Amino acid sequence: MAANPAPSGNRWSIALAGVLVMLCLGTVYSWSIFTNSLIAGFNWSTQAATIPFETAIFFLGLGAVFGGRWQDRVGPRTVTIVGAITWGVGVLLAGLGTQALGQWWMDLTYGVIAGFGNGMAYVTPVAMVTKWFPDRRGLGSGMVVMGFGLGAFFYNQIVTRFALYAAAAKPALAYVKARDAAIKAGTAFDPSQYQLSPDVMHGIMMIFIVSGIVFIILGGLGAMALKNPPEGFAVGGASAAPVVHTPSYSPAQAFAMPQLYGLWLLLFLNVTAGIFVISNAVPMISEFSGAGAATAALWYGLIAVFNGLGRFFWGAISDRLGRGMAYTVMYLVQVVIFLVVGHLSGLGGVLICFAIVLLCYGGGFGVMPSFNADFFGTKYMGQIYGFILTAWGLGGVVGPFIAGFVKDKTGSYTAALVWIAVMLLVAAIIPFFVKKPSGEGATA
Repeated sequence: MAANPAPSGNRWSIALAGVLVMLCLGTVYSWSIFTNSLIAGFNWSTQAATIPFETAIFFLGLGAVFGGRWQDRVGPRTVTIVGAITWGVGVLLAGLGTQALGQWWMDLTYGVIAGFGNGMAYVTPVAMVTKWFPDRRGLGSGMVVMGFGLGAFFYNQIVTRFALYAAAAKPALAYVKARDAAIKAGTAFDPSQYQLSPDVMHGIMMIFIVSGIVFIILGGLGAMALKNPPEGFAVGGASAAPVVHTPSYSPAQAFAMPQLYGLWLLLFLNVTAGIFVISNAVPMISEFSGAGAATAALWYGLIAVFNGLGRFFWGAISDRLGRGMAYTVMYLVQVVIFLVVGHLSGLGGVLICFAIVLLCYGGGFGVMPSFNADFFGTKYMGQIYGFILTAWGLGGVVGPFIAGFVKDKTGSYTAALVWIAVMLLVAAIIPFFVKKPSGEGATA
């Protein structure tokens, strides 16, 4: 088939529109900046305060399955518009009703509704961009998913400077410190001495409301520019490179292959470790370094950029190093970090460790779309990669659950660090057993 190149620069502008969508979606990773305020304002446990985030990530995985199947039929634009609006509406509703209706409302709106919309909107630009960049899949997909990681960076920088946020941060930290001290001492804790006032919590809820409106507008605008390349697209009008003709397997064929579940497991383990940190990053930084909540939130906002950079960095590196080897290196680097971070005391050392975890966590998402395309082709990428993203959903439950459970039982996060390190050490050998399918039986 003759090559049908897009106009000059077209694929880059479409990829940048995907980045804009991802910036809005990636703000889900800012959840930990609200954790202390929710605990202190509503008397929630640490586990309760992470349930909306866990639920959102779980339903993100389900939304990716639905969105992936839908976009294979109708293309990326419609699915991404619906997903971005649903994400924003869920966040908006969380701000409107949680103070009056309680945790179930936050779990439903932010967790179920917003999370499902987030997944729908996430999978479509990722599946689309691998088709626009057949020559550099790792770079192309890494660039788009980098936007997701950078969403938390920009959001944290903005929100933590709001007076509404500052009014809650310091007293919320005092509440958490007093509660944790009581847990460690085995004494009773009286929350009424430290609980945030309804007016202060109204300010936190206003941040959710305004955020939802912004997500709807910006995410919807970015989604309108998305589209798949024309049939037979090749870069620069040249004859199709071999990578363009990577055999494509149908979803039924892929689901019968052990390689699919190997990729699923690789993503699941990387997500579990990364979200263990991300879900409670601000209180973890405070605990390990002794920094105040506002300081921890500000610095976490700065290092959140590594989540985005890791997606681009490792995605591009995997084009040269190989997808499996990139995962092995990311796992081994994190093993060292999780064994070390609990023994540090200075803010600088803790931030460096967390930045590296974020770099590797983002890297998992930067490499996996290309891994998927290399193994199964791009024709049915939406459905197949959507399934792989359910690993994100499940890991997004397991990681925060471990963090919250250990914190509530021991008053500290450190007891879980060694177990996360052991898990990653075992995971480092998995890529050596996950081999590319032979291509037999695949469609052209």
